[in-house]
Parts: sequence; structure tokens; C-alpha cells
Amino acid sequence: MLRTGAISPPTVVRLPVASSAITQRGAPYGSRPSRLPSGCKLGLTCSRMGDPTLNRDLPSSTVLYDAEQGSLRKELYPPIEPYSTGELKVSEIHTLYWEQNGNPDGYPVLFLHGGPGGGTSSNNRRFFDPSFYRIVLLDQRGAGKSTPHACLEENTTWHLIEDIEKLRKYLNIEEWLVFGGSWGSTLSLAYTQLHPEHVTGIILRGIFLIRKKEIDWFYEGGAAALFPDAWENYRDFIPEEERGDFVTAYSKRLKSNDPAIELGASKAWTNWEMATSFLLPNEDSLKRGKDDNFSLAFARIENHYFINKGFFPMDSYLLDNVDKIRHIPAVIVQGRYDVVCPMMSAWDLHKAWPEAKLKVVPDAGHSANEPGITAELVAATESFQKFLKKK
Repeated sequence: MLRTGAISPPTVVRLPVASSAITQRGAPYGSRPSRLPSGCKLGLTCSRMGDPTLNRDLPSSTVLYDAEQGSLRKELYPPIEPYSTGELKVSEIHTLYWEQNGNPDGYPVLFLHGGPGGGTSSNNRRFFDPSFYRIVLLDQRGAGKSTPHACLEENTTWHLIEDIEKLRKYLNIEEWLVFGGSWGSTLSLAYTQLHPEHVTGIILRGIFLIRKKEIDWFYEGGAAALFPDAWENYRDFIPEEERGDFVTAYSKRLKSNDPAIELGASKAWTNWEMATSFLLPNEDSLKRGKDDNFSLAFARIENHYFINKGFFPMDSYLLDNVDKIRHIPAVIVQGRYDVVCPMMSAWDLHKAWPEAKLKVVPDAGHSANEPGITAELVAATESFQKFLKKK
């Protein structure tokens, strides 16, 4: 198994679309043409299929479907329980928790959680219509119910992408919709750029491209201008002489092998993000930062990825590779007042990828649980549902 620091991004090999129809377990759509034009995806109406009127059926920037128009659902779906759960051993070290929800014969959608290190929760299932979607949740390495908890060994972006592919094959899924917010948007982009042939659409929230200016903004003092009170607790955990590089200073403590020091650093790191994730203070978010188990994985894994620049070969890696996924329908939901992942990144992605539909929520911060962001995310999954149903 490749070790941390010795991994480079794999070479992308674009696979041609098969000339014969592909049968997918539980696909909610009927028969397909025997040959699809270049760039078209099975299960989605494609503007390249000869009829110019079909452009209106492509859920991209050519389609305006704002949630406030009332034609699409705005609220989360009712709580549900998984119909199957399991553990997938992906290396000698790591075993990952996964679950499936909703319709076993429905259209597959993969939910990628944030952090990294945040893990999934029961609320994540509720963005999707359970009568239509086969909802797959995965706890990434070291996060949530995956084991070993908070482990940094063999834990890189490239390992996570390999894990997603292993799970896809294990669950016998040919292609799926990918949904991710914050770090989940980073991983969604990276995964799709390497495996576009298995992705029929992307829904992204709170764009994070893991560039230096984004890390510096939130972890080195930029966001302190808006949250000086919350910043003091994060800042004061580090001695004055080390405050020129907070990410490195926290890294020393999060990897100190002293449980008390690691936990203290984890809670200071995590509480800073939890205090700034909503436009208005949110008690549930603040309580999450007090959870020792959650904070340890969240802070250790986040810091590990950030100090290693996401394990990408260059700062602009995700933007530089947008051309590989330009043909895939996508929706970007961004809170105007997102402090954790400020709108500059969503805007940069939008400029590089104008085909993707960008929806800016004017009265929201970072969290997917802010009412306006929730409404747009549910509207996006329902919008895709309408097009995936078309024969």
C-alpha cells in the first residue's frame, strides 16, 4: 500500500462510452439509445443527442429552477433508517463504514461528507427523495464509524478516491450522482475528474478548492476580522512565538502523541469552525465542537490534509482539471456570507466552469443546514430527479 507523502495523482485515462446500452441495477429509467454522442451520460437527457430543443432538459446553467419559484421541494425529507449497512476493508489499516438508504432499486447517489474528518450523520440522508434515490453514505478514512478512528496513516485524497471506487464496485453501481459540500465538494471534484465515466451529475455546496489563500483566510487570521471573539480561543491555544503559522503549530500538537495535548488542540481547532459555520449562532453546531470523539477526528484529519495542501501537485489543481468534467451537469450552491469557505472559490469555479449552475443564497453562511442552503440543495436533488426520470 502506498504511504502518505509517496503518492502522486494518478494519470487520468478517459474511457469511451460503451456503444451498447448499459444495464444498471435498479436504474429508474427505461431503454437507452444503442450509441450516445461523445460526452453524453446514460440516464440524463443530453443536448448533444441531435434535437436542439433538448437543451432545456439539461440541468445546467441553461436551466433556471430556483427553489423560491415553488415548483420544487424546499424542505428536507422525513428521517429514514438505512436498509443496509456494512464495513469495507480497503487496506491493511482502514475499514470504512457505509450505508444505503431509500429505494434499493432507485437511482444511486453518493453523499461525500466534509472536514475531512467530519463523518456522516442521519440528517445527510434527508436531502434526497427516498422513494426515488438509492442513497449511499460513506465515512471516509478515520472519520465517523470508520476505523481506526482519527488515523492519519495511509490517509490522502488519492486513497479516498480509491476507496470510493472500491465501494462503487462492491455495491455493483455503474454510475451515480455525486453530492458533496465543503471538503465534500473538494473530494467530489477530485473524484469526478479522475472517474468522469461513472458520474452522471454533481451537486456541490460551499466550494473549497484547498488553495493556500483559502487556508490562510480561515486558519491564519483573515476570518478573525468577522469573528474576533471566537478567534481568540483558537489563537490563544498557540504560544505567541508560533502564531506566524497556525496550521503548523496546531499540527505539532495534533500529532504530539500526548492524548491531553491532542484533545485540547482538537477542541480549539474544531470550536473555531463550529462557531463560524452559520450566519447566525447555532447551538447544535457549538455542541458538536464539544464532542471529544468528533473533535479529535475532525481536527487531526483536517489539519493533516491542509498542511499537505490536499496532496494535490499544485495549488490550482482542481481548477486546472475542470475541462475533464465540463460535460457533466452540475449545480453549485453557495452561501453569500460563508466565512469558512468564502464565495471567492465558488466564483472562481463558476468562471472556470460556466456550464455549471451557480446558485448564491443571499442570507446564508457555510452550513448545509441553513434554511436557504437546505432549500437549494433539496431543489437540486429534485431537479436532477425530474431529468433522471425521463426516458
